Amino acid sequence: MTNAHPGARLRSLMDSGVIAAPGAFNALVARAVARAGFDACYVSGGATSVAAGVPDVGILTLEHFCRVIREVADGSGLPVMADADTGFGEAEMVRRTVVEYHRAGAAGLHLEDQVFPKRCGHLDGKALVPTDHMCEKIEWAARASKACSKGAFIVCARTDARGVDGLDAAVERARAYLAAGADMIFPEGLQTEQEFADFARALAGPGRPFPYLLANMTEFGKTPLIPLSRFGEIGYHLVIYPVSMLRVAMGAVTRALETLKREGTVAPFIDQMQTRQQLYDLVGYMPGTPWEFPV
Repeated sequence: MTNAHPGARLRSLMDSGVIAAPGAFNALVARAVARAGFDACYVSGGATSVAAGVPDVGILTLEHFCRVIREVADGSGLPVMADADTGFGEAEMVRRTVVEYHRAGAAGLHLEDQVFPKRCGHLDGKALVPTDHMCEKIEWAARASKACSKGAFIVCARTDARGVDGLDAAVERARAYLAAGADMIFPEGLQTEQEFADFARALAGPGRPFPYLLANMTEFGKTPLIPLSRFGEIGYHLVIYPVSMLRVAMGAVTRALETLKREGTVAPFIDQMQTRQQLYDLVGYMPGTPWEFPV
């Protein structure tokens, strides 16, 4: 295991090509992500919230998010990009959020420019904070990153402006966020592959370095399903799949519960289960021998 900061590890990976980061809502899923051969992992605010039985509207605390991040980072051993919603407060709280996420083992976080209480990026009815308000948060986040990680911790700015004021407004905000110190930009709610390509080209204009770009491949929203390789071709560095594994899991759980209620036995779906040995293998447990915490 390298001693490099996870943010430095993720930057190095992104410098080499586009990276997929499946969402993990607990440490067991995180171990499965690593076992499957992925290079990075993602902690979604939406998945973290609904896994706790609440909607994704900023209800959970900073401490709750940090606990999940720590478990996912420890469980996977991978660089973890983490959702920080609106930063759990104003500028000084954003500073604390960066420090606490860094301590929990995250490679970086993304902050969004919605007003609180926020809404899912693929819902209508969103409202944005003023650009200078968001820039102040980014400035505090960037200073905190320098203080706690010598700038290795990645500060990603998410803008939801596409769904409120249009694509040009999203580009304008993204440029301001980069000037304020953001390392990466996350344009949320884009509706076509062409919009993703246009957004990337607009940020890589004359005299401007090409910033790290994050794309959100969530299902059943406003964005079509676009292959990872295509995102790499049009200039994106990290593609997150925030709720995919939770949706798969809960689909299977719901169907299994319906069958168990109807049939009174697990026999009809036992062949769909992870076996006891497969579970033991995933967590690194061998009965009769001491279990070692992953390092």
